[in-house]
Amino acid sequence: MTSPNDPRDSDGPELEHYVSTAPFDPYAADQVAATDTAAQATPGQIMWWRFKRHRLALWSGVFLCLIYTSILICEFLAPYSLSRRNTDFIYAPPQAVHVIHDGKLVWPYTYGREMTLDMDNLRRIYSDDTSDVQTLRFFCRGDPYEFWNLVPADLHLVCPAEGGELFLLGTDRLGRDVLSRMIYGARISLTIGILGVTMSFALGIIIGGLAGYHGGVFDLLVQRVIEVLQSIPSIPLWMALAAIIPVTWSPILVFIGITVILGMLDWTGLARAVRSKLLGLREEDYVLAAQLMGAGSGRIIRRHLIPGFMSHLIASATLTIPGMILGETALSFLGIGLRPPITSWGILLTEARSVNIIALYPWLMVPVVPVIMVILAFNFLGDGLRDAADPYK
Repeated sequence: MTSPNDPRDSDGPELEHYVSTAPFDPYAADQVAATDTAAQATPGQIMWWRFKRHRLALWSGVFLCLIYTSILICEFLAPYSLSRRNTDFIYAPPQAVHVIHDGKLVWPYTYGREMTLDMDNLRRIYSDDTSDVQTLRFFCRGDPYEFWNLVPADLHLVCPAEGGELFLLGTDRLGRDVLSRMIYGARISLTIGILGVTMSFALGIIIGGLAGYHGGVFDLLVQRVIEVLQSIPSIPLWMALAAIIPVTWSPILVFIGITVILGMLDWTGLARAVRSKLLGLREEDYVLAAQLMGAGSGRIIRRHLIPGFMSHLIASATLTIPGMILGETALSFLGIGLRPPITSWGILLTEARSVNIIALYPWLMVPVVPVIMVILAFNFLGDGLRDAADPYK
């Protein structure tokens, strides 16, 4: 048996060395120091140590941090502006980037394109012109834009050669660069998930907290409302509510409307989790002590009950965001969500609603790749946070 203070039982990173070494020596200075570190660790530190051991969740968190950082500078990252049309390159396939020319390692470049018309199949055929070497430019001047619609600028991370073109993921039916539109679309699709889950988070905590703490008739009504909302299929309900948004609304108002719809319909699961937690915690002695000292219901819930399982709420929120992103993508794909000129991943996928389009121009399905990657990353991150926050693990 090991001592109750055996550092091998701790999840701290400085204690992992003792897991496979000699038995615990209570007189060893380094092991005693490690034991003191574990004993003085805060719940947040212990949660962080456990989370770091979940490698997949850790890398998912890094990926999400990077992609959410990118939406702050999407104008700089995109090779072209959102409204740029290249009418000479309609439905152009993706270009390959080369670094070897005539057997030598050179600066990254692409080949120019030649276009011919296939009159038998009524389509454009593009081929590389190997004699036209177009060197890529980095941190260069390109299409002008307004950074966050505030600051005029024209600096881009990568640009085509002077007089050339750069379509790393191809173009659509209007000759617009798919990669640039994906980068711009990430800002809308990822933001709507954060804003929607913030609204549902607030509703779930307030409604579920009051129902669990007070109980009675209010709790009964809340449970019946939750059961009714959860019994209705999500997508038809989203479609019905999204369809009533007036077509005369501006794109910003439509964005706000879709966010409100997703947030107001996704609070039920969180409210039930909060209610079940508070039903057990409201009988604790520290709650009775707070009541005897004159604390109100709002203060008790906010300062004493909610912090006790906030880590579980954070894990639940990370698992809710993917549903928001999928909801916006589905509504926009069906044509009743966001509308141009706003660009999101769902709107980009509307270009690929036809089987013939997918067969002829498969690169128009590329916007589904970031959707899948973000959804998986959020699920892995949520699993890691849930395991790290579980006090019984």
